[in-house]
Amino acid sequence: MTRTITARELRAHWAEGREIALLDVREEGPFAEAHPLFALSVPVSEIETSLPALVPRLSAPIVVYDAGEGYAARAARRITALGYRDVAVLEGGLQAYARIGEVYRDVNVPSKAFGELVEAIRHTPSLPAAEVRRLLDEETDVVVVDARRFEEFSTMSIPGGRSLPGGELVYRIREAASSPDTLVVVNCAGRTRSIIGTQSLVNAGLPNRVVALRNGTIGWTLEGFSLATRRTEQVAPPSEETRAWARERAAAWATHVGVTVIGAEDLARFRAEAETRTLYTLDVRDPAEHAIGHPAGFASAPGGQLVQATDEWLGVRGARVVLYDDDGVRARMAASWLVQMGWDASVLAEGVALPDAFPVPASPRVLPPAEAALTPDDLAGLTDATIVDLARSPAYRRGHVPGAWHVSGPALARDLAALPGDGPIVLTSPDGRVAAANLTDARRATARPVLILSGGTRAWTEAGRPLETDERFVSEPIDVYKRPYEGTDNARAAMQGYIDWELQLVAQLANDGIARFHVARAPDAPRA
Repeated sequence: MTRTITARELRAHWAEGREIALLDVREEGPFAEAHPLFALSVPVSEIETSLPALVPRLSAPIVVYDAGEGYAARAARRITALGYRDVAVLEGGLQAYARIGEVYRDVNVPSKAFGELVEAIRHTPSLPAAEVRRLLDEETDVVVVDARRFEEFSTMSIPGGRSLPGGELVYRIREAASSPDTLVVVNCAGRTRSIIGTQSLVNAGLPNRVVALRNGTIGWTLEGFSLATRRTEQVAPPSEETRAWARERAAAWATHVGVTVIGAEDLARFRAEAETRTLYTLDVRDPAEHAIGHPAGFASAPGGQLVQATDEWLGVRGARVVLYDDDGVRARMAASWLVQMGWDASVLAEGVALPDAFPVPASPRVLPPAEAALTPDDLAGLTDATIVDLARSPAYRRGHVPGAWHVSGPALARDLAALPGDGPIVLTSPDGRVAAANLTDARRATARPVLILSGGTRAWTEAGRPLETDERFVSEPIDVYKRPYEGTDNARAAMQGYIDWELQLVAQLANDGIARFHVARAPDAPRA
């Protein structure tokens, strides 16, 4: 029987800096309504595909919880089956936790709460949308740089802005603002990335006046201003002069914060200890640079997104983190933020020679089914099959195998009985991996034969077969949280509600008392 852990015992791990991973195994929708600060959203149906990267050490302590849906016990069994050895269920689930700790809305909350704390401590400069609009209309020496991912910038952006993802800001900013007289405006969709981006430039000692666009594209929209769409303008890669300036400034700030720079021997020791201390090795450069080449074992994690969404890469709170770049800038700036967020983060020194082979800890056992897999031709030949698509609902809406029903992964065992027909059930998912991982649970829940589409919906399209967009939902589509800061069709009330929520995060952090955040002040800054 899986052991249990109390909420107080869980919180003690965080307060004392001991390793632990907390998994919310419900759908993302309910997760975004309420969860503890350091909880990860890992729906029970996606454990096999999501957990190995988030929790790479099999002996790392893992706690799972739900809100009474019955998913936690099933999740614990599946995690144990992967080879994890220290798995517990949170006693009393979310309700018990909420009696002694704060619960939070939305997603990527640790990073967003930290960003609000940075603004409160450092008084990060910002301007409202109306003032930025006036400056753009009346002044000529103003640049707007968008700190989000390029894809988000292209979807909707401030007119006249250019894409400069947050992890690249210090590295490239002088290509956008070569004169110290140029006003630099940093924006994102809401608040966090513009706060962190602006403060990064201030921390690096950029001589320019730098301000965040207060409340980002949400604030711009709420003022009634139009956004640009489908823009492709990007700030150029840095010149040697810019690189030299950025390297010197990043090194000075990282040293001030206390970022450790390690060499090959240190990394080898960390890797040798990875069976007893969780280790993440991440390349914070642009993903295109990572794709061209990177040291063995370093996963792609663009620096701006890593700081904005630590919970999408770093699943075990209290773990070690080693960051890599080839310029001496981006890893130091990203690490400086992670250290302030309570992570044991260090930077691999530039130009270090590393071996292609190194000891790798035992990895989770993901065993694909040896039978029950159909080819697209096999599936097309079945006349009485009921197709179940386990994709997230937005992917299902974009296109699915004709006739497929959408079932939310965690609700699969419950909702199979609601499917029509009495022939075989065929599970699919975007690449087939989630479908294969849920085959056993599906077979336990129905007397009907259950098969999987090998390679999933991707294999279906690669075989030249069409998709359809007619919708058939068996489960309520609560598997994805509708983010009020993405896209161009958000309700004004949702956008305003999101800004109001962000503004109260500092108070919520203070009441919770387990974050272990510490914002570094400027060198020799007087204490208030």
